[in-house]
Amino acid sequence: MAPDAAARPTRAELRLAAREQSRTQRRGAAKAATRTALLRVALPSVAALGVAAAAAVTVRGEADQHAQAAGRTARTAVDAPDAQDNPNNPNNPNSPDNPADGGAEAAKTAARQAVAAGDPAQASRGDARQPLAGAQPADAQGTPGAQPSAEPVKPKVVMPVARHGLGELFGEAGTHWANRHTGIDFPVDGGSEVMAVTDGTIRTQWNPSYGYMTVLKMPDGTEAWYCHLRAYKVRKGPVKQGDVIAFVGSSGNSTGPHLHFEIRPAGSGPVDPLPWFLSNGLDPR
Repeated sequence: MAPDAAARPTRAELRLAAREQSRTQRRGAAKAATRTALLRVALPSVAALGVAAAAAVTVRGEADQHAQAAGRTARTAVDAPDAQDNPNNPNNPNSPDNPADGGAEAAKTAARQAVAAGDPAQASRGDARQPLAGAQPADAQGTPGAQPSAEPVKPKVVMPVARHGLGELFGEAGTHWANRHTGIDFPVDGGSEVMAVTDGTIRTQWNPSYGYMTVLKMPDGTEAWYCHLRAYKVRKGPVKQGDVIAFVGSSGNSTGPHLHFEIRPAGSGPVDPLPWFLSNGLDPR
């Protein structure tokens, strides 16, 4: 056989080679399509991640700046006065490096300057923290805000002697009186104190029947007669309810130490003292 005939491929080999070439081309096309799809998905994702990362960095940077500004403002509020007056201190309200609100800091600066100038309308921060003196009323025990107790109501009349109890009553008959008894008797010891039953004016006198006697004239003109006294403590002039005005005795027409007490309304003779006492809220019995 000739050499050219031996080197020529057969028809079967040509078909096999064609199939291998077609298969290689299909695999290359599939790989190229896969790479293209991956690039279409991956490239936008990478771009989006980049944008998100840049935004996060920006937001974090702004947050850090705000936090630093807030920290400087808080330090400014609690700094000592000497630190605030230092122009080189960045927390000084007058410093150009202070990031706090210029309007509020300017107002604080103006207030401090007004205080330094002696303006009474302005108050320092230390004065503002001082408690107000006398802000709450205190009672006698020092309890703030306690309501003062009401003053006791003054009685209309008081007893003419310290001890209750009556002897001879008004209108009784007896051998010791030319007529009937014109008052009531308080059987107390000689020397006992005699008190003004109410406010009034005192005068004193001697009477053969009543002995040493004191007359108390009340504001409405009523007179109280104290009789058979031993001595006077007040001879004349104004007295207050409860004042000691004389001392019990047995002078005049008397059988022993006691106080003879009469009530005589203005322009009238003696009346029963017992109803007068009772009408004024006091029972002397």
